[in-house]
Amino acid sequence: QVQLVESGGGLVQAGASLRLSCAVSGRTVSTYTMAWFRQAPGKEREFVAALLAIRFAWSGGGTVYADSVKGRFTISRDNAGNTVDLQMNSLKPEDTAVYYCAAREAVISRTWYEYQYRGQGTQVTVAS
Repeated sequence: QVQLVESGGGLVQAGASLRLSCAVSGRTVSTYTMAWFRQAPGKEREFVAALLAIRFAWSGGGTVYADSVKGRFTISRDNAGNTVDLQMNSLKPEDTAVYYCAAREAVISRTWYEYQYRGQGTQVTVAS
């Protein structure tokens, strides 16, 4: 049974940085294509970033980012710690949301429901 547990959320000022981590248990993180999604109050859940599993490298596009976070957020995999992390820099109030980690055994998708495994989320609040 694969479980995903997010951590690292909190309250920060605009312009600050925050690093989220998603711990994967049950299988090695490199097995999966990993993604981060977020949901702000009153809005639909949206894609943030994804990192392709190595075995699907033939499909191209190792990392994919939403336009709204490109250049500010970085997704990375820590094989030793079995985690996938999201480094968030230059945070803006509009980045406020619950951030979710997700995993699938396929190429990158920007659709939440196409990920078989999903975490419970961690709150990120950016004050202006």
